[in-house]
Amino acid sequence: MEQQDPVIVELELQKLAKQSIWLTFLPLIGLLLIRFFLEGGLFLSFSLWYFLYFIIGYILLIVIHEFFHLLGFRIFCNIPWKNMDYGVNLKMGVAYATADRLMDNKGIRKALLLPFWMTGVLPAVIALYIGDGVLLTLSAMLIGGAAGDFAMYKELKKFPDNAMVKDDPELPKLYIYPAK
Repeated sequence: MEQQDPVIVELELQKLAKQSIWLTFLPLIGLLLIRFFLEGGLFLSFSLWYFLYFIIGYILLIVIHEFFHLLGFRIFCNIPWKNMDYGVNLKMGVAYATADRLMDNKGIRKALLLPFWMTGVLPAVIALYIGDGVLLTLSAMLIGGAAGDFAMYKELKKFPDNAMVKDDPELPKLYIYPAK
């Protein structure tokens, strides 16, 4: 399969950064409005503990976000754990999870969206239920952080479910081998 020429999909990081800002602030405004209506007001408070909770929570949720990509590769694409990698590319300012094997398009699309649901939507629902403003803000940030995942998903939707996809281990780039 890898002998044929792939279709290459490469994401522009500057364009993604703008989309990420919109995908953070629009959900944050929406979630704050929901919280306002649920609680009959919006009460904001700041403290050193909230700041530490926010920083630690953000780092932890980014790690969990990448873990859910790996879990998605394992569950939806049958990729062995030993064939996966994760980390942070400080030069590009992104965390990543990748696999060194071909994955089917349908499976990788599921793996791309799994972290959005688990680190964005689920924490937002929990935050609204328990009235936690810090967790609500973190969930909006993780929704925005899924901008690259949404962009890749959008590009992969153009190909059939049985197309094979290879993730670039270093760049926000996918190699798609359309099914014959």
